[in-house]
Amino acid sequence: MVERVYPSASNTVNIICQECKKTKTVDVSKIANTSRTVKIKSTCSCGHNWTTIIERRRQYRKIVNLPGTYDHVKDEKVLDRGGMKVVDISGGGVRLKLNVERNLQVGDHLDIEFHIDDSNRTLIKKSVVVRNVNGVYVGTSFRLAVAYDPVLGYYLMN
Repeated sequence: MVERVYPSASNTVNIICQECKKTKTVDVSKIANTSRTVKIKSTCSCGHNWTTIIERRRQYRKIVNLPGTYDHVKDEKVLDRGGMKVVDISGGGVRLKLNVERNLQVGDHLDIEFHIDDSNRTLIKKSVVVRNVNGVYVGTSFRLAVAYDPVLGYYLMN
């Protein structure tokens, strides 16, 4: 069995035995900046063995394929608009695949709209900041820091 864990703000993870539910807190600050996947093999005092994968990201990221649109906005003026697909989503941002490569820069603002694939096909409208660009792929984070978006939170957990 493989367990995935996400580091906390203090660079620790809780590893939980699935047999007896004992928990061990592990400091992962030494591996926090590594670019490779880190696997830890664990053996509990109850004898149960398993592998834990330490995720580099701080939040769960759901792989999706959700079509939508974007507006490239500067000073409340739309500079460009186009089609896109949301390829993954987390509580802190989304990764987009633009239909056509654009000249976006880190720090640019986009207004995005897409429907999640829940039973209601809920419309999501968000303002995002470009964090990285690799061809047609654009990594973003949400601009307005809402402590918790209940719609996205529920969607990410299902």
